[in-house]
Amino acid sequence: QVQLVESGGGLMQPGGSLRLSCAASRSIFSIYTMNWYRQAPGKQRELVAAIRSSGTTNYTDSVKGRFTISRDNLKNTVYLQMNSLKPEDTAVYYCNADRELGLSTNYWGQGTQVTVSS
Repeated sequence: QVQLVESGGGLMQPGGSLRLSCAASRSIFSIYTMNWYRQAPGKQRELVAAIRSSGTTNYTDSVKGRFTISRDNLKNTVYLQMNSLKPEDTAVYYCNADRELGLSTNYWGQGTQVTVSS
């Protein structure tokens, strides 16, 4: 089992920045893709950013150039740096771990609320 704990959400004005953190209970980054998803009220959950075990990153088009996903292997923590925030970034953000090889295994954090409003 792996526990994922997100932190760093909050209320921010448009144009501001926030950094989300996702701490894993043990070292998994060598075999898991780490993802950040978000879900806005009344909308489906969407994949925002991903970082594979190789370090390759991917972003949904709406956040490219504004958000950056990274990880600290020693701290077992994944980050989502969010700059130039927009009201449409308002959502609950979830950390997800998806095993790349072997038995399909998926873990979720509890989510952290991000609200962008003036």
